[in-house]
Amino acid sequence: MSLATVQSRALLGVDALEVTVETHLSNGLPAFAIVGLPETAVKESKERVRSAIINSGLEFPARRITVNLAPADLPKAGGRYDLAIALSILIASGQIEEKLLAGVEVLGELALDGSLRAVQGTVPAILAAKSASNRILLPAANTEEVALVAYRHSYCAQSLIQLVRDLGQGLVAPQFKRKRRGAAGSAMRQQNCNEIKGQALAKRAVQIAAAGGHNLLMIGPPGSGKTLLANLLIALLPELTEQEALEVAAIQSVSRGGRTERDWSNRPIRSPHHTATSVALIGGGNRVSPGEISLAHRGVLFLDELSEFKPSVLDALREPLESGEISVSRANYSVKFPANFQLLAAMNPCPCGYASDPNHECRCTEERIARYSGKLSGPLLDRIDLIIEVPTLSQTELLQGRDDASNWEQLRERIQRCRQLQIDRAGRLNADLLLAQIQACCPMEGEQRRQLANTMDKLSMSARATHRVIKMARTIADYEGSDEIRDQDLFEAISYRRCQFSKLLAR
Repeated sequence: MSLATVQSRALLGVDALEVTVETHLSNGLPAFAIVGLPETAVKESKERVRSAIINSGLEFPARRITVNLAPADLPKAGGRYDLAIALSILIASGQIEEKLLAGVEVLGELALDGSLRAVQGTVPAILAAKSASNRILLPAANTEEVALVAYRHSYCAQSLIQLVRDLGQGLVAPQFKRKRRGAAGSAMRQQNCNEIKGQALAKRAVQIAAAGGHNLLMIGPPGSGKTLLANLLIALLPELTEQEALEVAAIQSVSRGGRTERDWSNRPIRSPHHTATSVALIGGGNRVSPGEISLAHRGVLFLDELSEFKPSVLDALREPLESGEISVSRANYSVKFPANFQLLAAMNPCPCGYASDPNHECRCTEERIARYSGKLSGPLLDRIDLIIEVPTLSQTELLQGRDDASNWEQLRERIQRCRQLQIDRAGRLNADLLLAQIQACCPMEGEQRRQLANTMDKLSMSARATHRVIKMARTIADYEGSDEIRDQDLFEAISYRRCQFSKLLAR
């Protein structure tokens, strides 16, 4: 047989699209051509495939070889098609029976000695193969992703020659146990949380932010504990659910850096440096790759020294904070990445850092402070639910021998129950409630509505800020075990929106 087809998958964002690898052998001078909009790495697969077949002890046909990657208008990139091309050549030359690969999707990069190397985007590919009821063949280096999806028709191979032998004997699905967070991690979290001295108001705000998935901005002088409080919020978040873990793994599977830490139950935490560009934050590049906001999907994006970021970079966060996704467009295609993250930010009140510290003299002029705080646009601040001041600690508080006596593991379980209550009620956290869901999930009495309207008018807050206050009040009521939004819940939510706001940012 001189014509063979093998199924594979291409990556477009976090979607794995079908690609058919068609190989035709014909008479004539030996040649090897690949068509179908291949990029440089795909064109170079000719040499990898030739060497891998020969070094595996198989026969590379001395004929004219034409490989077509269909559909022809879909860009093909990377070495993910090497194994599919090699197998199609072996089928076309009669060294493998075509029926052995019927209903099998193939991904894998070949080394020159015939061994298989890991490829990007295996999680979306496995999910797509599962949806299509096809089997999928992957390199053994991707077995952790295989174990995460737990699709029983997934198979792994170490090398081309091993795969050729196993095809005739029947492929065996790998069995791997997923790593889970252990008790040692819980003890370490408890110890880190107990090290935070004082800051009762800030700790309360962190708990509310964690309970409802609300965005949080902390403003305070250097050394007041903002970074420790950020770590506290991260420690209070519950583990990922199975569905969330798959969403996170799919994004990290297509990213260039991948995931270095393989505990799939942990929520992703991203903390880019303030010199990061818009492309690094939202995604892009020649080969479109997810940015920091997508890598923080279902987790936390921590922006320390928020006012040191470029204003254009910060304003790029506005749309994904509302929609939970980001669309990156190119001339001939558009890619959409999920970006449902919780924003956690920290900043100083002024360039020298001591505008709100009674123990230090601020050396900044009014003009410098205005220029410093002016980097944060009103629309961005409107999307932050809690804005709190973290005051400097007195020496007595700092040097006291007693640690915080709170049982943070119990608080973490309380936060997890609160979040589950929100999911059961509306299918999402309170911070993500839609306008129609606010009416249903956050009912308020007439007097409460009048009080809220008067207060928000006096504070000159926008309609978006009003809705965020209502959602935050719903979270506080849920956290306190109340079925209804009480007056104290509403007033506490308002206080987080205006906490020293005019003094610190509109000075």
